[in-house]
Amino acid sequence: MSKTIGVLNFKGGTGKTTTVVNLACGLALRGERVLCVDLDSQGNLATYFGLEPDCTLTHLMLDQATVQDCIMNVQENVDLISSDSSLLDVEGALWRLGNKQAARSVLPNKLAAVQDEYDYILLDFSPSASLLSESALLYTQDLMITVSMNYLSLVSTSKVIGLLKQLKRLPGSRLRRFFILPTFYYARLRKDREIMENLNSYFSDKVVAPIRASVKLSEAASYHQSIYTYAPFSSGAKDYARLVEKVVSHEQQQEKERVRT
Repeated sequence: MSKTIGVLNFKGGTGKTTTVVNLACGLALRGERVLCVDLDSQGNLATYFGLEPDCTLTHLMLDQATVQDCIMNVQENVDLISSDSSLLDVEGALWRLGNKQAARSVLPNKLAAVQDEYDYILLDFSPSASLLSESALLYTQDLMITVSMNYLSLVSTSKVIGLLKQLKRLPGSRLRRFFILPTFYYARLRKDREIMENLNSYFSDKVVAPIRASVKLSEAASYHQSIYTYAPFSSGAKDYARLVEKVVSHEQQQEKERVRT
C-alpha cells in the first residue's frame, strides 16, 4: 500500500508545489512509483510540468470519470491527477451531501482504487481550508508543513497545527506525524536565522533541514523540469535530495518497527 504525504500551509508562496514536484521526482529517481494529486484550483502542478489536462480531479470527484481516466504520466515513475478552476465546483457538491463525514470520505474512496499501484501518493494542498482539504488531511499519513521565512507563514503554520489536532480525533484519520519544512532560507539574513531559531524552539525535532533560497529552483519551473534535471549540482538539488533521503529513511524505519511488532 502506498504512503501518503501531504504538503500544506494556509498561506500561498511557501513552496508547496515546488516541494511536491522535487520530492516526487527525487523519489522516482530512486525507483519509487509516485502519484501527485493537485488539490488547488490554480492547477500549479500541471502548469509546472507544462501539461494541459482534459480530465482533472473535478471530473473524478463529480463521478464524471474514473481515477484511471484522470491520471497523466509526467515522467518515468511519476503520474499526476491535475486540477483547474473547475475544482471550485467540488466544494459545493461536497456540502450538498449534507453529511460532513460522508463528504470527507469521497476523496479517499476515489483514490483507493489506485493506492496499491504506487509507493507514494503526494498531495499538493490548496492554501485555503475547505471540506476537500479536510478530506485529504484525513487521508494523509505524513504532513509536511512548508514555512517560508516570514511572520505570516509562521501564523499560518499554527493554524494548520490547530486544525490537525481537531481532525486527528475524527474517525478514519490516518495521520501519523507532521513535520516542518523551512523554505526560501537565507542563512546570511538575521531574520531568517531568528525564524529558524523560533521554529526549532517551538517544534524541536519536527523541523527538518531547510530548503535554501535558490534562483535555480524558480528557473527550473519555467523550463518544466525538476531541479535534478535542470541544475543537478545546485543547492536546491542538494536540499531536496536530502529531503527525499529523510522521507525514505523514515519509511524504512517504520517498516522495521512493523516487522518487529
